[in-house]
Amino acid sequence: MMKFTPSFDIENCHDGIVAGIDEAGRGPWAGPVVAAAVILDPANMPEGLNDSKTISEKKRDVIAAEIRAKAVVGVGIASVDEIDEINILQATFLAMKRAKADLSVTPDICIIDGSAKPKLDTPIEMVVKGDAKSFSIAAASIIAKTVRDQMMRDLAKIHPEYAWEKNKGYGAPAHRAALEIHGVTPHHRKSYAPIHNILYPEGKIAAR
Repeated sequence: MMKFTPSFDIENCHDGIVAGIDEAGRGPWAGPVVAAAVILDPANMPEGLNDSKTISEKKRDVIAAEIRAKAVVGVGIASVDEIDEINILQATFLAMKRAKADLSVTPDICIIDGSAKPKLDTPIEMVVKGDAKSFSIAAASIIAKTVRDQMMRDLAKIHPEYAWEKNKGYGAPAHRAALEIHGVTPHHRKSYAPIHNILYPEGKIAAR
């Protein structure tokens, strides 16, 4: 498998201000989906910037603080209710739109991780595996992940039985076991098959 190293190569193909956008939390059974938009200053870069998936949770938190100190950052969140109402893809697009709107500087173009294109009032370039190729998208991936992880740690204090501080709402064994014993919380995504099938066993839907 080809390995990539983030750089400014993609950003340098564009004139003007470039914002990287990425999301965290499309797959979990519980919690919101979070997107972040980041405009980096190449002359004042955070140290250790890389794809969030290659960095430990503790190190992500350190780098996220440095990104916030050295870059322009916007965050957007779509709630569980919004995910259930409009589906996870559209909720992700909504979070991205909110993240871009949260920036204090208006970008000339947004480069976004993935291939599914949201509608923004700014030109867009989609970059598959963008968090591994672009510094700006990598920074956005770290911000989105750390914001969402903290939200799940906070929710774990209210519902400790689901171990969300560890599994972040994904369908890990401890989460599955807690669902069987304690049932569904308001923070679960009722449109997701594992949760829907607990609530409506007579009308089960196939897992995606």
